[in-house]
Amino acid sequence: MTMSYYTLGNSGLRVTRLALGTMTFGTEWGWGAEKETARALVDAYVEAGGNFFDTADLYTGGTAETWLGEFIAERGLRDKAVISTKFTYNAEPGNPNAGGNGRKNILRAVDGSLKRLGTDYIDLYILHTWDRLTPPEEVMRTLDDLVRAGKIRHVGLSDVPAWYASRAQAIAEHRGYEPVSALQLEYSLAERNIEHEFVPFGTRYGAGIMVWSPLASGLLSGKYRFDTIVKDGGRLETMRGSTNPGFQKFTDRNWQIVAELERVAGQLGRSMAQVALNWAANRPGIASVIVGSTRLDQLKDNLGALDFDIPEDLRARLDAVSRPVTPFPYSFFGPEIQGGLTGGQAVGDKPASYLPDLSIHSICGGVGGGLPAPQIPLSRGGRGFNGRPPSCIGTPSVSGRHRSASHA
Repeated sequence: MTMSYYTLGNSGLRVTRLALGTMTFGTEWGWGAEKETARALVDAYVEAGGNFFDTADLYTGGTAETWLGEFIAERGLRDKAVISTKFTYNAEPGNPNAGGNGRKNILRAVDGSLKRLGTDYIDLYILHTWDRLTPPEEVMRTLDDLVRAGKIRHVGLSDVPAWYASRAQAIAEHRGYEPVSALQLEYSLAERNIEHEFVPFGTRYGAGIMVWSPLASGLLSGKYRFDTIVKDGGRLETMRGSTNPGFQKFTDRNWQIVAELERVAGQLGRSMAQVALNWAANRPGIASVIVGSTRLDQLKDNLGALDFDIPEDLRARLDAVSRPVTPFPYSFFGPEIQGGLTGGQAVGDKPASYLPDLSIHSICGGVGGGLPAPQIPLSRGGRGFNGRPPSCIGTPSVSGRHRSASHA
C-alpha cells in the first residue's frame, strides 16, 4: 500500500487519507480490542505510513486516549503523529457542567485529554456533538484561547448542524479566531446525507471532512447478511435494538447496498471493505477516512483500500444504489430547477483548469538542493512506478487537496 500526505482543510497540517480510529481500543463497551491487539494495530498503521490518529475522551471511559498516548510514546512518534481528540460528553453523572460545549467543560476536558494522552498539545481538537445550548461565539473564543495557549493546534467540529458549522466559521473569520479546519461526520454508501450541505460548505470554506463509520459500523464489511445473526457478535449485533441512530443499519435499503457492493467487489477481486473505503475516500470534500478495527487482519485489509481505482461504470453502480433522497429545499438546487435560472446558457463556477492541484513529488537533492529532481511519471492517485510514491529521504509525498476535494 502507499500513503501520501495531504493538507487538512485550509490548514497547513499534513495528514494521511486513512486515519486510525481508536474507539475500538478497550472492551469496556462490550466489544473492542485488548491492549496488545490495540498496540499491534498502531504498529501496523505506522509501518504502513499512517500519521493521523483519532480518539475522544468518551471512548471506553478514557482507555482509548490513555493507550494511544502510551503507544505513541513507546515508538517516539509524538512529533510525527497527528493526534485528533474530541470533547462534549459528560464524564461525571449529576454534574451538568462536566459535559456539553461551554467554556467550563472545554477547559476541564482538554486538561483531562492532555493528561491521558501524555502530551502537552493536541494537533486537532474537535467538538464532538452539538449540545443545542452553547453559543458558537463561546465555543470558538474558547478554542482560539487554547490555540493561543499552545494546548491545541487546530480546531474541528463533529456532529453539528450545517448552519452551526457555517456560523462558527463566520465568527472565526470575522473575529480573527482559529478557523474550523475539519468536520468529522458520518459518511458511507449507507449514509450520504452530508452531501446536501456539509460537502459544499467544507469545500468552499476550508473544512476538510473526516469520515467516521465509512463501513457503516461494519455493515459494509461483508460480515452481516440479511436475516443472519452474527454468532461472534460485532458492533451492530451487540448494539441491536439500541436507540443510538448510528447503529440502526439493518434496513431494506441498506441490504440492497450491501448486495450491490458485494457484486462490485467480486468483479474487482477486492474485499467489500476495501471497495467501500475507496468509494468514500474518493468522494468530493473528503480529507481523510477513519478506519477502526478489532483485529489486525481487518486493519491490514483496510489499509489496502487506496491501492486501486474503481472503474467509472462500477462506481456509477454504487452511486446509483446508494443515492440518498433529495428533500426540499435541496430538490430546488439540481438541474431540473437551476436550468431555469441560466437563460438556457451553460454556466459554471470556474473551469477545471482554474485551480490546478498542487502536488509535490520529488526526491530531495540534499541540504543545498544541488541535485535535480528526477522526472517520475505519475499515475492517478499520485503514485510513481510500482504504485509507490517518490520520496524525500524516505518520506511519503506531500500534496495540497487531493483530486476529489479540489474539483468539488
